[in-house]
Amino acid sequence: MEFQRKNNNSIIGKLRGPLIKLSLILIILIGFIYALGSIDFPAPNKKIEKIISNENFKIVK
Repeated sequence: MEFQRKNNNSIIGKLRGPLIKLSLILIILIGFIYALGSIDFPAPNKKIEKIISNENFKIVK
């Protein structure tokens, strides 16, 4: 008599691998977003000012 392995043909059994991969990707993505949000980037200190003459503007009706 041979022993046979019973395969799990349920939906959970079929989706177990992709669900684990998807959850790992989501955990890594959320961790990356959290780490990026916790970095304190310095604010720009250079004031940008450009004077535009009125000759460049055209009135459109």
